[in-house]
Amino acid sequence: MRHSSVPRVEVTNRQRMIPISTDGLQRFAEVASALVCKHKQRRSHMKSLRVISVLVVSDRRMAQLHKQFCGISGPTDVLTFHHGEIVISVHTAARQARVFGNSLRGEIQLYLLHGLLHLAGYDDDDPGECMEMHQLQEKLLATLHHPSA
Repeated sequence: MRHSSVPRVEVTNRQRMIPISTDGLQRFAEVASALVCKHKQRRSHMKSLRVISVLVVSDRRMAQLHKQFCGISGPTDVLTFHHGEIVISVHTAARQARVFGNSLRGEIQLYLLHGLLHLAGYDDDDPGECMEMHQLQEKLLATLHHPSA
């Protein structure tokens, strides 16, 4: 049963080029969201959210969003919007998974968790906060992948 302060998560695949399991990603997102809510900061945006939408898109769509909202050309891995939207580029995830020896599923889960941490109030623009966010991200990933550890 979902705790009332944990937003509902909806995962949608908006690309057709790379097959992904939205059911598996949905289950991961629900557990990750509940876990991240336990670590939210005072400046968390999660407090006011009822729903978090996770959209998996192509590099082409991500590049459009990256330019529109950040003024930066080209795709990025994940964009997080404070109104509760996390957008993940499946093509960037596939490339990065190969570079880092990760599975596509694992890379997408990493991006999803990263987006949830942004919604929970963590910021990676400041070097000190970036380190704190990265350490928590690794700790939570380990917990999510090995819950009994």
